[in-house]
Amino acid sequence: MDYSSDEEENGGGFSILGHSISLKKRKRPDSPSSCSSSASPLRPVRQQPPDLQARNAAVRSWGNQPLNSADPEVSSIMDKEKQRQICGIELIASENYVCRAVLEVLGSHLTNKYSEGLPGARYYGGNQYIDQLERLCQERALKAFRLDPDEWGVNVQPYSCTSANFAVYTGLLMPKDRIMGLDSPSGGHVSHGYLTPSGKRISGASIFFESFPYKVNPLTGYIDYDKVEEKALDYRPKILICGGSSYPREWDYARFRQIADKCGAVLMCDMAHISGIVAAKECLSPFDYCDIVTSTTHKSLRGPRGGIIFFRKGPKRPLKKNGLSLAHTESMYDFEERINFAVFPSLQGGPHNNHIAALAIALKQVATPEYKAYIQQVKKNAQALANALIRRNCKLVTGGTDNHLVLWDLRTFGLTGKNFERVCEACHISVNKTPIFGDNGAICPAGVRIGTPAMTTRGCLEGDFETIAEFLLRAVQISSNVQRDYGKLQKDFLRGLEQNRDVAVLASCVRTFASQFAMPGLFYE
Repeated sequence: MDYSSDEEENGGGFSILGHSISLKKRKRPDSPSSCSSSASPLRPVRQQPPDLQARNAAVRSWGNQPLNSADPEVSSIMDKEKQRQICGIELIASENYVCRAVLEVLGSHLTNKYSEGLPGARYYGGNQYIDQLERLCQERALKAFRLDPDEWGVNVQPYSCTSANFAVYTGLLMPKDRIMGLDSPSGGHVSHGYLTPSGKRISGASIFFESFPYKVNPLTGYIDYDKVEEKALDYRPKILICGGSSYPREWDYARFRQIADKCGAVLMCDMAHISGIVAAKECLSPFDYCDIVTSTTHKSLRGPRGGIIFFRKGPKRPLKKNGLSLAHTESMYDFEERINFAVFPSLQGGPHNNHIAALAIALKQVATPEYKAYIQQVKKNAQALANALIRRNCKLVTGGTDNHLVLWDLRTFGLTGKNFERVCEACHISVNKTPIFGDNGAICPAGVRIGTPAMTTRGCLEGDFETIAEFLLRAVQISSNVQRDYGKLQKDFLRGLEQNRDVAVLASCVRTFASQFAMPGLFYE
């Protein structure tokens, strides 16, 4: 959006995508001016109303109640959830714990303010400090990933990474244009497009656009880049997407760049799961090759729940052919205006200012040596967990991990991810079921995804993940015994977990283990 700097002088006008719009109602020639010199002088402020004290007391009575008084039911449920987090082992790869400062900002007065638009171009007044916060967040986002503000822009308003991805599609594509990303059963995310085997369109990306996936090699679990190129050249997507939610290995961004250039696609990376690893320079960076990069802000980044979009701006990179640099026919990137307009007003309303301020806090932490050490420990813990499971004859997709997660194929035990997840939950261990390429994942996922960021945040080291691996194997044994005695159908399987002594014993061990580790944000002096 392009707002004129002398907006008031021009009648409150502004332009959207080159179209002039005026918000002021034109005055009739004979209408009296509100600024006439003959206007009555302002009346002096009257003395304090006699009932003001009672009014203020009524406001405080409603507005200053603590949660446990205002809503004991909600407070009780929240207390139970707090205890679940403290006494459990959190292994869901997409979850983490935030610090006290982030929690304080999320529950702050910033939630009171409406601020549709961008800094300096809002639809509402009173946003001078909100503008400062959002600009600070943008600056810190670029700094966290070592990006030149002359070459990269950022939008910090998306409510989630799914929203961020859809904003990119909306800004750059027309309905039914083509996108191409990693298939969900291969470790991709449904926001990159997904159709069930029966043809049902699951995500908005597949409803409003045409999506065609590439897949991992069924024997190795790795992405087959030759197949990706073959499919991309046949399908000719407008946007080629790299990045996923359940892929434990590095991404070859240079190869994706070559493929995108060959088929004429914009190259986008969804780095939601690995953005913290990218920021810490502990993996390859998509920013070296991609045109657009999206992410969540709450996984390995340890920030509030939300999304973010980075986009190239300024002069385009020169293409190369036979070693010679060739200029683009269009010299400038045009992503900034199109993506910003897609986020607002096309898809979202007012940004969540409490989230944006909390994200600024998290991004400040990301740029510290302490955060880099944290990410290094996340990777060490993932390696320790993978090695511990492999030593116990467990089958991991790709045979290991390069990042923060492992994919565990439970078919070697004759188990399903769904039933194993329920056993772990009963024992205070959180994992999430996930399809393994080649299984009937739409009906019965055959694996679980396990991540190390959350428990690393609480202070766990490699030896602790050896213990966690032992707990997981005990959960496998319980699952096998219950399935043997009660069958695979979940209704019968869950009946077998009721009053199960082995479950109770393991749950007690897990509670004792987990409770010894600190919990950020929830307890402080």
